[in-house]
Amino acid sequence: MSETETIRIRYLSDQITHLDYIAGKSDWIDLRAAEDVTLRKGEYRIIRLGVAMQLPAGYEAHVVPRSSTFRNFGILQVNSIGIVDGSYCGNDDEWMYPVLAVRDTQIHVNDRICQFRIVRNQPRIVFEETDHLDGENRGGFGSTGKQ
Repeated sequence: MSETETIRIRYLSDQITHLDYIAGKSDWIDLRAAEDVTLRKGEYRIIRLGVAMQLPAGYEAHVVPRSSTFRNFGILQVNSIGIVDGSYCGNDDEWMYPVLAVRDTQIHVNDRICQFRIVRNQPRIVFEETDHLDGENRGGFGSTGKQ
């Protein structure tokens, strides 16, 4: 049986569809634009997502593009992945989506532009310094070659 967590959410826009977890489809949850945005090629913008959330203790959220975001809107998420840590949980801590347009584009209120999932925080790490690692060398970064 799978574990269930509760996320407290405050909607900062009455124009977006409320979030929903659809069991059996994916464990990623779509986020929607909370404003109309017109971007020219090369423009940067932080797009409002219209929600603030209080994540369960010990979790963070990872915000990434949907698979269709680039095709539909011609935008790239500029920080590659957005991390929302558990301390970002104030009443007005609205989630945002920073993007760069690679073509002229329009995004409308309620367009699904990104998605998120929650992940348990990394356990406490202790680094142990050594002069030798026991694993087999694989050839260094980028050594897997082309197929």
